[in-house]
Amino acid sequence: MFTHIMIGSNDLEQARRFYDATFTALGGKPGEMDARGRLIYLHDGSRLMITTPINGKPATAANGGTIGIAAATAANVQAWHDAGIANGGTSIETPPTERPNGAFVAYLRDPDGNKLTARTPATK
Repeated sequence: MFTHIMIGSNDLEQARRFYDATFTALGGKPGEMDARGRLIYLHDGSRLMITTPINGKPATAANGGTIGIAAATAANVQAWHDAGIANGGTSIETPPTERPNGAFVAYLRDPDGNKLTARTPATK
């Protein structure tokens, strides 16, 4: 059901040291920094991403955090987005859209302010 988990950090190098150590202790691989400056860990189809918050404020337990939810089609993503808005959610970031990698993505905050995204798999 989930595509990824993203958490915020105020010090990505410190986060890299911690997660590299803990994940390699479990048989995983060290993280890699992507072109957008996010630290990414991949394992058995799961992905943990660590970033500085895009709003420029300090990272806290949830600032910078995103819960990613897998969806089969763009229509499913749109339906998820519409249902969220209809039930107390707030559309954030960009409108539902296709990304350069072919994934169709939408973002919401739930009524408590948690950041969620639904997305289809990348096709490119």
